[in-house]
Amino acid sequence: MEIDLTPKSAKQVYGSPGGSYSVWSPSELPMLGKGNIGAAKLSLLQHGFALPRYSDSSKVAYVLQGSGVAGIVLPESEEKVIPIKKGDALALPFGVVTWWYNKEDTELEVLFLGDTSKAHKVGEFTDFFLTGSNGIFTGFSTEFVSRAWDLEEDVVKSLVRKQSGKGIVKLEGSFEMPEPKKEHRNGLVLNCLEAPLDVDIENGGRVVVLNTQNLPLVGEVGLGADLVRLDGSAMCSPGFSCDSALQVTYIVRGSGRVQVVGVDGGRVLETTVKAGSLFIVPRFFVVSKICDPEGMDWFSIISTPNPIFTHLAGRTSAWKALSPQVLEASFSVDSEMEKLFRSKRTADAIFFPPPN
Repeated sequence: MEIDLTPKSAKQVYGSPGGSYSVWSPSELPMLGKGNIGAAKLSLLQHGFALPRYSDSSKVAYVLQGSGVAGIVLPESEEKVIPIKKGDALALPFGVVTWWYNKEDTELEVLFLGDTSKAHKVGEFTDFFLTGSNGIFTGFSTEFVSRAWDLEEDVVKSLVRKQSGKGIVKLEGSFEMPEPKKEHRNGLVLNCLEAPLDVDIENGGRVVVLNTQNLPLVGEVGLGADLVRLDGSAMCSPGFSCDSALQVTYIVRGSGRVQVVGVDGGRVLETTVKAGSLFIVPRFFVVSKICDPEGMDWFSIISTPNPIFTHLAGRTSAWKALSPQVLEASFSVDSEMEKLFRSKRTADAIFFPPPN
């Protein structure tokens, strides 16, 4: 059966003067449904406030641009008011209540990628809002809410109905939100642009990997993630996830070419991707990228908290580990050709600078 892996851009599903919320739909990107993956993007303009909500899916959030504040309430925990900025990654497990606010002129954009295997809709996030025109308490009778909150019914009616916004509202500039605390970032946020590099290849590229060591909450989320920054005209080695994980990739900056090869050597994707594109590589399929002269950055989630990849070119490739006789027999070549093949890419690993 043919698989459509064509990269897609998000489409807005709701918005207000405070900002917008966009999603990638499994109807347009079928691999979302097949892989039980959800993808969405929150964009907040100045004084935009994303109302408190929880989700039916665990997620990783990545700040694409701007700066702002995130409110996070883990189950049976106090609220953490976190300053966030470009490059920040946050792991959001099941049951977490979040809100988001942008005080600055620059638009705040946050990408959400997550696991929908327990969601109401396969390949889609469903958010449950605590307030607003579609808030949870609009569905309860006044009697139930009055008893739950220990308030008079007329007060309850005012509380529940006063906020007429849906999902995102714009606050008055004079309204003072809680001040974020830098110490609240500890254990909840990792800035991928400032974290120690896991891979750093001159004129090739750099990688920061999110895992249970540097962001323990990804273990609860059940996902790993990485930020890859590829230098101009460099290549990312052909490789695959060897622990049966799906790889969901969002192009943060720049553009380039992508090829994906699947069963029986069939090339299932050959396309150009650019900032805003999202695509998914199926389990065990091999993917490689060559970026354009301006370089290319991408953020990916992998459907396991501590992913392992096998590369098929470069110093650390599987080919380098195989014995000469196996290579000769596999390629049906003589020893001279095998030696030539083995002599290449002895220093480069994962990323290859552009040819001279």
